[in-house]
Amino acid sequence: MKLVAATGNAHKLQEIRAILQGYTVVSEKEAGYSGDVEETGETFLENALLKARAVCKATGLPAIADDSGICVEALSGAPGVHSARYASKDGKNSSDESNRALLLHNLQGEENRRAWFTSAVALVFPDGGEVTAEGRTYGRILDKETGEGGFGYDCLFFSDDLQKSFGEASPEEKNKVSHRGRALQALAAKLEEQR
Repeated sequence: MKLVAATGNAHKLQEIRAILQGYTVVSEKEAGYSGDVEETGETFLENALLKARAVCKATGLPAIADDSGICVEALSGAPGVHSARYASKDGKNSSDESNRALLLHNLQGEENRRAWFTSAVALVFPDGGEVTAEGRTYGRILDKETGEGGFGYDCLFFSDDLQKSFGEASPEEKNKVSHRGRALQALAAKLEEQR
């Protein structure tokens, strides 16, 4: 099956391709889509569905989208759905560096650093069918950036499963336990059931 990954994020595209190896996953650009879907949903799943529906409609191909972010217990679940634009003043995505800096600033002096990454994935078909799944991975926010790998908040997130930061993990290690990995594996299992 050929799927369009409804994301402009090259890192997410790589992860989706690595985890859904039984499928041909093409980028939005390869599918001829150049639009920008506004993420106006109040949940990760709402945003994933908005993106997948728009790309499916525009390309006529099944489209898969993910919306994900980091949720920090001491910050009442923030940044949450605003993870990519946490440090933004205008509602647009802000740089990974500025988002991480703001998170560290907001956790200064905070002893409870428990956190989790959440991912919601949605696969939308041209006939209107939709399959969704969610995944989580737990850990804590470090006092400083650790590791060179990953993207987003990875170098600040110490994984309970791996006992190191996602920034220190290989892509293969991260994909086995990550929120996106778990959501995509759950989605793949649902697709197998429907075959």
